[in-house]
Amino acid sequence: MTSIRRELKPLLTLAAPLILAELGWNAMSVVDTVLVGRLPHSSVPMGAAAIAQVMFNVCTFGAGGVLLGLDTLISQAFGAREIAEANRWLLHGLVLAGIVAAGLTALFLAGPHLLVLIPMDAEVRRQAVPAMQGLSWGALPLLLYFTLRRYLQAGHHAKPIAFALVSANLVNAAGDWLLIFPHAWRVGSHALILQGFGVTGSSWSTSFARLYLFLCLVIAVLWADRRHGYGLTATRIRIEGQHMRALVKLGAPAAAQVFIEVGIFGFASSAIASFGPLPLAGHEVALQCSATTFMVPFAISAATAVRVGHGIGRLRAQPDVAPKDAPAAAGWAGVIAGGGFMLLCAVAFFTIPTQIARFFTPDPGVIGAAVPLLAIAACFQFFDGLQTTLTGALRGAGNTTAPFLTQLICFWVVAMPLGALLAFHFKLGAAGVWMGLAIALAGAAVVMTYVWWKTTKRLAEPA
Repeated sequence: MTSIRRELKPLLTLAAPLILAELGWNAMSVVDTVLVGRLPHSSVPMGAAAIAQVMFNVCTFGAGGVLLGLDTLISQAFGAREIAEANRWLLHGLVLAGIVAAGLTALFLAGPHLLVLIPMDAEVRRQAVPAMQGLSWGALPLLLYFTLRRYLQAGHHAKPIAFALVSANLVNAAGDWLLIFPHAWRVGSHALILQGFGVTGSSWSTSFARLYLFLCLVIAVLWADRRHGYGLTATRIRIEGQHMRALVKLGAPAAAQVFIEVGIFGFASSAIASFGPLPLAGHEVALQCSATTFMVPFAISAATAVRVGHGIGRLRAQPDVAPKDAPAAAGWAGVIAGGGFMLLCAVAFFTIPTQIARFFTPDPGVIGAAVPLLAIAACFQFFDGLQTTLTGALRGAGNTTAPFLTQLICFWVVAMPLGALLAFHFKLGAAGVWMGLAIALAGAAVVMTYVWWKTTKRLAEPA
């Protein structure tokens, strides 16, 4: 326990700016939802925003998850003071990000063909298609941002990430205000009229903000390289097959695990869309709330992966002097921090759900649809915090397969059929889908706690 307390301070020091960054990241979609919720007949544009965002997130975060292998590779390289190797991993990550983004952009431009497969209200679909296509232009800068971020946080340069995301929210909010609603200005004897583009305008604003994010991190990486002498700009531009294969081999299970996790929310949104615009809008409110709270343990998970990776790297480079319990302590410290925070969130969801839902829209119908879903979300907050931070701990130890298999079974073998049964057969609607999610997250937390416990026993064994 002493070693865990000792690890909590450096873990939270690294996690604090990452938490701010993740909350800033999620605040973009929250602001989008809040402003779209002020449009007339808000359930329809909110439903369209939900479908467009979740389809984009499923594909982008799923495919882009292959870049999560960089957490292990770059952090262990930094921990072993092999900076030139960390630079090479960054180069290969940027190339892989470009390849993935090219395929995703082509996929998103086929939006009408994708969304016609989902049963939903015709007006919701009509607004969702151009919104998803607007988001598609942000795929490349988003994945390049993901790659640069892994390098910065592995080197413990988290503050530029936080600044980039906080300032990007200002860019996004201004763009939302300008593009969602109609505006008219008088300049002398002339009137300047800007048509409001609704949900589509929101998607354009988000893509521009993601381009801004990428450019901010380019500057941050160059600054870190110049200040600390990493030699990044002198790195030879040479793509090596063995590096690409190693990155894909390690990142593919992580990508599959992310796809499984976000994909189940895509399934949930698709299933709930068949119940009409109002349940879909209530689902969007509850989903945004759950996504916001999730960002804190998600950031702690990233910090945990770095701290575990650094601990293993130090053991590899200095086996006689490096503390042997550091990797295990970092993992358990992340679990305590992530799980503790999510317990507080569960209390808020239970006690003030109406006030939370009213923040997103004044529509009483949407508020009424969201409140019961927030109660279900309260039940799985703690488990979501555990499984997220444990995923980071295992990734730092180089294990991306166990989280993938765990979530494959818990989400798709258990949650999807159970949620469909409760929603359609037992007529529980959106609440039935969310009950399935709650059971899956609880199961994933239990299994990954056991896997990490076994991993700590292995790490403690003499090399």
